[in-house]
Amino acid sequence: MNPPPSHRTGRPGGSNPSRPPRPRTGGAGSQPGAPAGAATGSVALWQQLAAVAGALQSIRAGQSGTAALAAVDAGLRPGVQALLFQVLRQLGRAEALRRQLAARTPPPAADALLCTALALGWNPNEASYEAFTLVNQVVEAAKHHPATRAQASFINGCLRRFLRERDALVAATDSDPVARWNHPAWWIQRLRKDHPQHWEQILRANNAHAPMTLRINQQKCTLPLYQQALEAINLIAIPAGETGLALQHPVPVPALPGFAEGWASVQDAAAQMAAPLLLQGLNLAEPLRVLDACAAPGGKTAHLLEMAPAGAPLQVTALEIDATRSARIGDTLQRLGLNAQVLVADAARPQDWWQAHCGGALFDAILLDAPCTASGIVRRHPDVRWLRRESDIAQLAALQAQLLKALWPLLRPGGRLLYCTCSVFRAEGDAQVQTFLAHNTDAQLLPSPGHLIPGNADKGGAVPDNLSGDHDGFFYALLQKSP
Repeated sequence: MNPPPSHRTGRPGGSNPSRPPRPRTGGAGSQPGAPAGAATGSVALWQQLAAVAGALQSIRAGQSGTAALAAVDAGLRPGVQALLFQVLRQLGRAEALRRQLAARTPPPAADALLCTALALGWNPNEASYEAFTLVNQVVEAAKHHPATRAQASFINGCLRRFLRERDALVAATDSDPVARWNHPAWWIQRLRKDHPQHWEQILRANNAHAPMTLRINQQKCTLPLYQQALEAINLIAIPAGETGLALQHPVPVPALPGFAEGWASVQDAAAQMAAPLLLQGLNLAEPLRVLDACAAPGGKTAHLLEMAPAGAPLQVTALEIDATRSARIGDTLQRLGLNAQVLVADAARPQDWWQAHCGGALFDAILLDAPCTASGIVRRHPDVRWLRRESDIAQLAALQAQLLKALWPLLRPGGRLLYCTCSVFRAEGDAQVQTFLAHNTDAQLLPSPGHLIPGNADKGGAVPDNLSGDHDGFFYALLQKSP
């Protein structure tokens, strides 16, 4: 998948599905008698809160979460990321509460700091810090920054009032759908229209933490053996699909057994469906030409190659329009000991690369993981909901249609194209494919999962063809060209 640059986001942190881990801090409350803002550890809490507010301000200005976090000092970043993701998951409620507390919207820096405090502290059951510690340290952060120093007393007054009137203020925002669901109003309305039976389930899933799921490289290991290797270091995992294991608690990637040697990769269970869906029904015993059209960071490219039987390697061409992201494909393949032709090229312009680099030969199979709103992976990328605009859906749907139109002629008769997006919006899934079928009479829709609803660990209310287990939102349509 290759989302637009302004919406590329980092992976969430945290190990507890109910709340993020407490960052290393030395703020007030860390030790009895510690002065406000004292650094009893490596970093003061007010410093982290200031960095979180700064990242939130950048996201509000249109910057991706990845870029906003990249600007944070490396020593602060892990704790800031955990807190920032919590803030983004509660931002609708925080903004509604701020409107109750302030008649006018404060200047951007002060508003970001105030909303950070409200998002982190409005619900005592999920708060990472005691309320008075949080208020104390937010005010300390305001005093230390030139952009908020003049508003420190105002921020303090708002937060002290909130502590006094918490129940009434929260109750006053309960009827606001944006506050209740922590998504933009247009997003909620779109989901209600697209998924009338499951829209609440999708929104709840989006506000939860996603599991860390691994794909086992069957060329180097088996799922039972890797599960045993995890258990040997006290890591519990349950199967997720044919080659996947979902960890009970996330861990740093270097801690995974054999990761550097290519035994496993991090990939959500929904994304792990792509390679098996595309290759099913094809004769893997004979050479096959496969195109991965929007390939970065290379997870699906690698999975395709991992599925090839010994002695009959797939000839895979991986395209990526962005040179920096394309380099990640090479890194992924190198770690796994796999080979593919990697091209920096625009999949929508085959005239620029197909003849020159592929000899004009038709492909047996094409994987099109198209750029999309990323509306199915919001639980991993909580900034997406606040970055997107409703108009983005139509713009991205037009790009998806352009890619389908450009790539379909490159598929041989009898070949298969798998169209997928990490979106739950029907304009990027169902509706896109039905329009394509109406204009291409040589295309047949084969049995496909369709829209996968995110976060179905208990299968409660899940659509019938969803995976059994916890996974992202996705869409899959397998198309075959007439012989």
